[in-house]
Amino acid sequence: MNSGVPGAFNFRTGDLSHVDTIKDRLKSGKTVVGTAGSIATDVGVLADSGFDFLLFDTQHTPVEIKQLKPAVEVVSGKAATPIVRVSDNRPDLICFALDIGARGIVVPMVNTPEEAARMVRSCKYSPLGDRSNSGERGVWGRKFGNYREYLDYVNDELLIIPMIETRRAVDDIDNILSVDGIDVLLIGPSDLSIELEVPLDYESATYQRGLDKIVEGCQRHGVVPGMYFIPPTMDPNFFVDKGFKFFTMPWAAWATEGIKDGLAGIKR
Repeated sequence: MNSGVPGAFNFRTGDLSHVDTIKDRLKSGKTVVGTAGSIATDVGVLADSGFDFLLFDTQHTPVEIKQLKPAVEVVSGKAATPIVRVSDNRPDLICFALDIGARGIVVPMVNTPEEAARMVRSCKYSPLGDRSNSGERGVWGRKFGNYREYLDYVNDELLIIPMIETRRAVDDIDNILSVDGIDVLLIGPSDLSIELEVPLDYESATYQRGLDKIVEGCQRHGVVPGMYFIPPTMDPNFFVDKGFKFFTMPWAAWATEGIKDGLAGIKR
């Protein structure tokens, strides 16, 4: 079976050597670091720069999921994993993101175990979920003996990342984390701080206690705690030491410094 989609993986004839190991790194306790990708950025360069993933956002950007297809195709087969944040916990939006090649899905404002279970089922193929099949999608980096093997491999390797952003979700964290299939529980720092009545005060004791409760819940259930972004005035290693193993960092300042260093070595 061949989807006929450019860049789609053909399980009979594919000969791709790249293996996506982001789940292996997370399972082994390593910290994975990503950055924002966009249709206005040279994502090919970013995807081979050392980041573990590129996170494409369609919730707080004026970009529709299907507009991301060329950028996600560029990233496919490179070192960084393409992840898409959809704007709502809807099967059609999740399907659109997966069909363009996303290998991870972020859903915002997941507040209950029922909502978490609905997200998981939208991401996974039968019998573990309800995802509609439209042929091989994305680059999964290996040959498959048959189509069932492909489906099972995608089910296993796809990163499922609900966001926890409300007091209601924090209060129900154990039930949410009991849903099978969640890989990373991702904190939305701004919204969570607002919910905890300390808006953007990321160093406050109230906010830090909320983070600790989330980390402790994740550890009880074998789920990786993550931060959508590290607050700009804070040290990423503070959060790593606290237990967070998945987050994004801005890349522009690092890139600027690298360009400056390169130019400094040229006689001008």
